[in-house]
Amino acid sequence: MDTQTQKRFVREQWKTLVILMVGYICYYFLRKNFSAAIPAMEASLGLSKVQLGIFLTLNGIVYGVSRMINGMLADRYSKRLLMSLGLVLSCFISLAICFSPKLNGVFNLLDAQGKATLGLVYLIGSLWVLNGYVHGMAYPPIAAMMAHWFRPTELATKQSIWNASHSIGAGAVIALCGWMLSRWGYDAWNLCFIVPAIIAFMGAILMFTTLKDTPEQAGFPPVEAQEGTETPGEPLSGKRYRHYISRMVFRNPVIWGISIGDFCVYVIRFTILEWGTSFLTQYKGFDIALAASIVAASELIGGVLGTIVAGWVTDRFMGSRTLRTSAIFTLGATLCFAAFWRVPAGAHWMWSAVLIVASAFFIYGPQALLGVSCSQYATKLASGSANGFCGIFCYGATVISGIGFGYLADHPGLGWNAVFVVAIVFGLLGTLILGSFWKAPADGYARSRQVLKETE
Repeated sequence: MDTQTQKRFVREQWKTLVILMVGYICYYFLRKNFSAAIPAMEASLGLSKVQLGIFLTLNGIVYGVSRMINGMLADRYSKRLLMSLGLVLSCFISLAICFSPKLNGVFNLLDAQGKATLGLVYLIGSLWVLNGYVHGMAYPPIAAMMAHWFRPTELATKQSIWNASHSIGAGAVIALCGWMLSRWGYDAWNLCFIVPAIIAFMGAILMFTTLKDTPEQAGFPPVEAQEGTETPGEPLSGKRYRHYISRMVFRNPVIWGISIGDFCVYVIRFTILEWGTSFLTQYKGFDIALAASIVAASELIGGVLGTIVAGWVTDRFMGSRTLRTSAIFTLGATLCFAAFWRVPAGAHWMWSAVLIVASAFFIYGPQALLGVSCSQYATKLASGSANGFCGIFCYGATVISGIGFGYLADHPGLGWNAVFVVAIVFGLLGTLILGSFWKAPADGYARSRQVLKETE
């Protein structure tokens, strides 16, 4: 490309990156609003931690399966359409949850005290599980689009910048919901669903009208043409596609290691994100406004800095070997979370806040980089499928962090101490698994060329 075309291409790259960030922030507005509303829904509707944990677990499992399905679709069909449609559907689901108690005149959803009956539990739970599926329409096409728009040697840095959208979205919606609940009380829990839905709908319109799936759609050559690699830019089809996916994803030991390691990473991540406001209020004794502010800070400060620093360190010092950085950061997150648990009773709240923010800083490193790892080791031709496969493991972690931790926290003989112990054990296990790939190559493009020759 000539100089002017190169400048236009770089501008288009950054535009794509920013819009993908905005779009995923909107997805998180309709994903972590439920976690922020948990204490209010417990108090206002009389739901238990086990019931809420079941919602979170089923949502995560369905989300993981959806990522697998939509990952394969993203490798072959319109990524822009898939992402935009999922966000619109999630807006309608969030509104349905918001107004579900209003259906009490039609169905028996509330008892005489205004608390939730099993009917309302099943209704909200079913809607949240459905929300898990439509949210699986987001990350695989985004990961595939990033792999098309950015070279492997810069993908860790750029996708880590994009990955800050997780923390920005989660932190912003938790802070927003915390402020609304503090301002209007726990009975205003439905605002945690309607306000984010309105914001997210505008994000869906932005994505659909501005994004391009690949550089070729915007009039530029594919990124591999700029590096002289041999990987073709066209999607595969038929028997060749199935063989490629089998060898690069399902029979790729590195992808399996990434996926199992990510399972462990997500146990710690979800412990903080899903239950943070609960254990800070109930175990540490903080009020809801302070608890929500700490969790929001862990996302907006710790999470954002962690993802960006991890990506920069990987490309600058690790030769783009994402698994090395992931192992180091997972260990850091585990140690900080263990230190948070052991903060003495009566200590100033700032100690707990700093350690939770530090835990988020470290855990968002591998959370960002392991998605990059899937794109690198499966290559851009199977990026969506690899990230979808990994997603099953990531969100299978909600079996532990959702219903498992809900049960432990509610059990009189166990409580939050048991939750912290289990999370720390998984953190150490994840460190060992990811560290075992220390000598793995930086990407899977050499393997890809071999696999493609097998199908010629």
